[in-house]
Amino acid sequence: MEDQPMIEFKNVSKIYGDNAAVDKINLTINPGDFVCFIGTSGSGKTTLMRMINRMLKPSKGDVFFKGQNIAQFNPVKLRRKIGYVIQNIGLMPHMTIYENITLVPKLLKWSEEKKRAKAKELIHLVELPEDFLDRYPSELSGGQQQRIGVIRALAADQDVILMDEPFGALDPITREGIQDLVKSLQEKMGKTIILVTHDMDEALKLATKIIVMDKGRMVQEGTPTDLLRHPATPFVEKMIGEERLIHAKADVTPVKSIMLKNPVSITPDKSLTEVIGLMREKRVDSLLVTENDKTLIGLVDLSALSHRYQKDLLVRDIMTKVSFYVKEDDLLRDTAERILKRGLKYAPVVDKNKHLTGIVTRSSLVDMLYDIIWGSQEAEEEE
Repeated sequence: MEDQPMIEFKNVSKIYGDNAAVDKINLTINPGDFVCFIGTSGSGKTTLMRMINRMLKPSKGDVFFKGQNIAQFNPVKLRRKIGYVIQNIGLMPHMTIYENITLVPKLLKWSEEKKRAKAKELIHLVELPEDFLDRYPSELSGGQQQRIGVIRALAADQDVILMDEPFGALDPITREGIQDLVKSLQEKMGKTIILVTHDMDEALKLATKIIVMDKGRMVQEGTPTDLLRHPATPFVEKMIGEERLIHAKADVTPVKSIMLKNPVSITPDKSLTEVIGLMREKRVDSLLVTENDKTLIGLVDLSALSHRYQKDLLVRDIMTKVSFYVKEDDLLRDTAERILKRGLKYAPVVDKNKHLTGIVTRSSLVDMLYDIIWGSQEAEEEE
């Protein structure tokens, strides 16, 4: 059944002596979810995840995988159905990258041809050269090894991937790149990923659902937007942090809410004389170029006009490709910094069909950030 949960916890507890490491958890994880378990050390997040593949057994309650109680599975066979990525990667140093990637497919007795095809497919997905398949882990950088660790978990086409703080040992730049890779692969391949982390930025960036754990209990379950808008307890507020809560308005605001509608544009069949006339009339130094159906295709500016002006040329002859645009449903948290870092005066905004619907100006972004960061302070001072 397509609507059947991928993983279910029903009244699950894990007890050590008098201590409940996990206490009465009820949780449903659906196919295609990217779930992050987050909490401080000792909150029960790793214990909860390890019960999914029977590395730990519940003291009470039941865990279900695709509707079947995992207690009915042979633990080894169950683990071959579930990918697993750990912090120190866990690549076998005496095996080549190819042998590491195809470790589980080999146990599942795939043919050599099928294993080789899968290894090539996956190495291309993470943008590493094919000849890396014949190298050993020690010949790769930490970031490259981490990429191999990720695709090894995907190699046997498991529906569920468990990730136990997999990015903690990486430097910030490498970590961000691997996070983007994992999110991209998850969306592209439709995998269900369950990730344990103590990094709230990581959870907010990656998750479709966040489970906040404290002292063995689930204190909040929700989307990143849910947590930012409505933290359930002071503990959740502390986990999110004051600065993130202050910026939550940007985190949940779509681009279309602050964009200027009906931006000045021109079609590619217009003459350069018409371009100059329109620029003068609208007092602008650049024009976006769209097809008649408003599909964004390019840009023409004064610099191009001054270098290539001829009366018989048309817009299409001198326009340049638009190097950056944003989608109207994108969240400002994902776009504001990118726009400001590029030093752009404005960014075109398009709908899902790449039809031009507006522009976001640098000044409107600065005004919005000013309201978020200082507006609340001014309000407090007025009180």
